[in-house]
Formats: sequence, structure tokens, C-alpha cells
Amino acid sequence: MNLLIVGAGAMGRWVADTVDADVAFLDRDADAAETAAEAVDGRVVPVDTEERFDALCLAVPMSAVIDTIEVYAPLAERAVFDITGVMAAPVAAMREHAPDCERVSFHPLFAPRNAPGNVAVVTDESGPVTDAIRDDMTAADNHVFETTVEEHDEAMETVQAGAHTAVLAYALAAGDVRDEFATPVSAGLRDLVETVSDGSPQVYSEIQSVFEGADDVAAAAAQIAAADDDEFESLYHDVSSRFETTREEADR
Repeated sequence: MNLLIVGAGAMGRWVADTVDADVAFLDRDADAAETAAEAVDGRVVPVDTEERFDALCLAVPMSAVIDTIEVYAPLAERAVFDITGVMAAPVAAMREHAPDCERVSFHPLFAPRNAPGNVAVVTDESGPVTDAIRDDMTAADNHVFETTVEEHDEAMETVQAGAHTAVLAYALAAGDVRDEFATPVSAGLRDLVETVSDGSPQVYSEIQSVFEGADDVAAAAAQIAAADDDEFESLYHDVSSRFETTREEADR
């Protein structure tokens, strides 16, 4: 299989490392494309290429995925898939611009440096090419699981937009204290801050732009701040009960 990866960033390189294919990279940043191609013994194609490929991977920012599919989907002979992190828009665009191809949306729920991990997948049109790509991801010790467009994009409001907001808000509000004052909770939060802040602000900004969730975290924080003792205790028990159910389900 020959595979064209549009986008030579970290996630595009992860695909090249994971999928068994002859890889070509296309990126507006020619140096990035060349570096990515050299790392996997691949090659670079120009942004105006008309070359056809068995499969096309969209590894571009969420804000660019619709336009990118429209431009490059005609280069795919058998399969088109994306790894952008949102599913509603790319699935609809792939269906429109690659109606005769296999179409799948993958979302690796981790930064490449933290691989392997969980990979969400929506299969709009299955086939042997995308099945093989999925098998390669599984063979690399990733947990690939089925979801729907609606379930995935709603979940991202919590696990990405909401979680990132909570962590960054703590970091912005945190005082400058000595390490000796750390508690298990604050130390855990500090680790999360280091994880979130050691990345691309553009990626996190796009997540906030695409997915709701930040306002819910802000409203919850305001509710806690304004609560009297009885209200606080009620909120605390609500959280404890909710996550006790989650823990019990995980233990089954």
C-alpha cells in the first residue's frame, strides 16, 4: 500500500511509524515534510501533486480539515482517513468528497510521545485498506475502539476542553509556594500542568474553539466558590457518588 500523509507534524509522523505502507508526505512546510520523510525512509510530494495513492491520511489541524479533504480527497484511489481529533466535520467531508472510497476517522487520544494508548474510531465505510491500518494500530499495542461521531465529539467536551480548562485554570490561579508544601493532590495537579503546558498552544486553542466544555468548568468552579457548608457537602457527595459508580464499573 502506498500512503500519502497530508501534514508532517507529530501525529502525521506517528501514522508513518505505525502503519505498514510506502509513505509520502505533503506539507506546506517543505522542511518539515523532508524531515518526516527521511525518518521513515519515505518521500516528499509537492502540495500541487496530482499523483494518486492507495490511501490518503489527513493529519492537519481541525480548522483545516474540511478544506484539505476537498482539495486532496481526489488523490485517493481506495481509502481516506483522518486523525484530526474531531469527527463530525471530517466524516461529513470525506463522505462528500470521497464517496467511492473507504472512509474512517481515527483519533489517537494521546500525544505521540505517550504512545501507545487509546484510539477512537468511527467507520463510515469499511474495507481492506482501513482494516489493515486499524490492525497496524492494534499491533502497535494501541487499544482501538469503536464509537460514533456524536459520542466522540460530546466526550471531547469533557476529556479535552473541560479537562484542559480545569488544569490550566489551576495553574493560572496557583500561588508560588515551595515544593515542601506539596500535597498528593497538588503534586498530581502539578504533573498535569506540566503535561498540558509541554505541548503546542495552537493545538489546545483549537480544541477550545471546536469543543464546548470550558464554560461548564467555570460554572462549576463558581458554584463551589459560592457554596455554603451544606451546599459544599452536597456537591462533594454528588462527585463521590458519581465516581464511586465509575470505579465499580471499572472493577467489573
